[in-house]
Amino acid sequence: MSGTGVGEGTGGAADVGTGGGANVGTGGGANVGTGAGAGPPRVGFVGLGTMGSAMAANLARAGFPLTVYNRTPGRAGPLLELGATEVRSARQVAATSEVVVTCVPDAPQVEEVVFGPEGLAEGLSEGSLFIDCSTISPSRAAELGARLAAQGVAMIDAPVSGGSEGAKNGTLTIMVGGNPADVERARPVLGAMGRTITHLGPLGSGQVAKAVNQVILCGTYLGVAEGVVLAMKAGLDPELVVGALSGGAAGSWVLQNRSQAMIDDRYPLGFKIALHRKDLGIALELSRHVGAVLPVAALAATFEDGLIATGHGDEDNSALAMAVRRLSGL
Repeated sequence: MSGTGVGEGTGGAADVGTGGGANVGTGGGANVGTGAGAGPPRVGFVGLGTMGSAMAANLARAGFPLTVYNRTPGRAGPLLELGATEVRSARQVAATSEVVVTCVPDAPQVEEVVFGPEGLAEGLSEGSLFIDCSTISPSRAAELGARLAAQGVAMIDAPVSGGSEGAKNGTLTIMVGGNPADVERARPVLGAMGRTITHLGPLGSGQVAKAVNQVILCGTYLGVAEGVVLAMKAGLDPELVVGALSGGAAGSWVLQNRSQAMIDDRYPLGFKIALHRKDLGIALELSRHVGAVLPVAALAATFEDGLIATGHGDEDNSALAMAVRRLSGL
């Protein structure tokens, strides 16, 4: 039940996930200046999916001059109403921006928008800052950073947690890896998108922390699913049970925000189960590299494989409850 196959890079993860975790910051999106009195930097954003579109909107509301691009057209309408400019390629985003943020599904998409034809690398100038909020393997982040550094472009990895609600409300948790000076430069931009910004170490460290996040989350989802199913099978009103437990030791974000979906057996999208499976693949590969054993994550990966195979990969990650419900005869 180890659940691997996600096509991510494997090597080198152990040497990027350490380093000074004491540098912790909070929001600050209202202070959008660069520190040099020159006003807010010009920001580009690539990847206007469920998370990215909301994150970009918060950048626009915070006062950053914003240029956006999405590989699939038609997603920028609400951002244009907020004053953003849409262009036709990632290269054009980079050519008009001092700081560029990406939020795309996986490492191949990051590679495409950065180094593919008409990619960011063709437009980024020396001294630019690249912030990747996608979730990829730590080793792949380090590889991308090295390639960009060769052309004088700094990179930080800044994967996020908090779901679509956090993206919309600007309350994301952002886990950051990179050079300290680059991270400080990025803080005003990150602060417009998130509430808690933690610098964890060198490039790739944010991705290690995101892997830890996804491991903890899968256990929480499974625990809430099992509790809901147990209450239902035992004849209790599961909504009353959730209300009773929410203020106690069992309380969690998942219990508060996803238990109703599990009770209703309907899973409107917040974060795709297929993407969480990809993230668990990264975590399981990292665990093999460093010698950690993750039995709960391996079990969740197996359940998610089954859900994806039966057509549920685009539903919310709370659909993990489907597996528990079906095993219990619900």
